[in-house]
Amino acid sequence: MSIVVTGATGNLGSLVVEGLLRKVPADEVAVVVRDAAKAAALAARGVELRIADYDTPDTFSEAFNDGDVVLLISSPDAGRRIPQHRAVIDAAKEAGVARIVYTGVLGGPNADFVLADDHKATEQAILDSGLTWTFLRNGWYSENYTGQIPTQLEHGVVGSAGDGKVGSATRQDYAEAAIAVLTESGHDNRSYELSGDHAWTLPEYAAELSRQSGKTVTYSDVPPETLKGILTGAGVPDGFADILVDVDVSAIAKGLLQGGTGDLARLIGRPTTPIADSIAAALRG
Repeated sequence: MSIVVTGATGNLGSLVVEGLLRKVPADEVAVVVRDAAKAAALAARGVELRIADYDTPDTFSEAFNDGDVVLLISSPDAGRRIPQHRAVIDAAKEAGVARIVYTGVLGGPNADFVLADDHKATEQAILDSGLTWTFLRNGWYSENYTGQIPTQLEHGVVGSAGDGKVGSATRQDYAEAAIAVLTESGHDNRSYELSGDHAWTLPEYAAELSRQSGKTVTYSDVPPETLKGILTGAGVPDGFADILVDVDVSAIAKGLLQGGTGDLARLIGRPTTPIADSIAAALRG
């Protein structure tokens, strides 16, 4: 039996694997990757590599073993996730894994915005499979904003979310939650609504960035079509730009990413990382 992490070389997956290696022996951890070369350093530390490609379902036939606990980190390919995730779910069921843990989106079946559609379909596919499950419904990542700080310092913060609040947390916070449910008992067939302890608005974010940077950063609330034009002008693909605009209009502005259950802090055993700390870390580089 192993703890198996898909997407293990990605931003979230790499943090989960590093955390697991601090808690369990390396020979109890396996990673599913498309390119063995990218995970060579993990293999050198004793982690088992299992090679599979989301877009080639047959490659998952050897990815899982009876009794494994599998972390299915959602694919980054919005619009293509459902068949990719089904390949993992089908292979996990065929192998007889003990449990599948899925990183979905805050709100689960009640998340009424486009980005949530693939996640809701994946959760339903897992339920239909009959597998034992845990759903980690992640809220918005602080890095979605702090990763844009160089641009924000030059051009300001732009969105269509009005005064809607974001209960963000860091990737490290969400990774620690995944590690907890992968290594501890008591999480079978349970869902967790994960968000930061303190929600904030985009105007508040801009004000905090101004305070810490010493530069005046303003928030401009613009019509959705204007925001889409800004995103596509910056190189965001048209379809994904639509999804991001919809997050502002249909999720953040309506309070659907505000969170507030406290599930994340309880799972990780500490307060979540405040947005001010994330801004400070990004400014330090």
